[in-house]
Amino acid sequence: MFALLVVACFVAFFLTQHLKHTPTAVQVFKLTPRFSPTPSGHIKQERISFRLARADEVTVSIVNSAGAEVARLLHDHPVQPYKQLSLRWTGRLGTAHGYALVAGPGGRAALAPRLTGPLAPAGEYRVRVTLREQRRSVLSPRSFTLVSP
Repeated sequence: MFALLVVACFVAFFLTQHLKHTPTAVQVFKLTPRFSPTPSGHIKQERISFRLARADEVTVSIVNSAGAEVARLLHDHPVQPYKQLSLRWTGRLGTAHGYALVAGPGGRAALAPRLTGPLAPAGEYRVRVTLREQRRSVLSPRSFTLVSP
């Protein structure tokens, strides 16, 4: 019995070490902590960026505090591994119909999805990245706040 416990401890140790060194599927999530899409807002768009450990086709959604999708920014968009993907959300509800390339900080390009719905209500939101080939979704570790006037 004692030998079985020792073997189980060693297996658990090596499994834990393997998991610690396996990169997470979605890495380096960066979000603007708060923004206001109104004319008086200092920061008018939510800046979202992340990278993937493996190439995949991603669907990027904004979800409210209840976990319901309020905006879909990208659908099955191919993303290469370890290349930072940057997006902008204007605070509008609905599904994007195409996107424009905009200059981001430091000259990096960002995708600005075209959303035509009404503005989302003030509140806390998170980003959900769905990885098609890996058949999983990852929620941003932090939320951000949409501030209304």
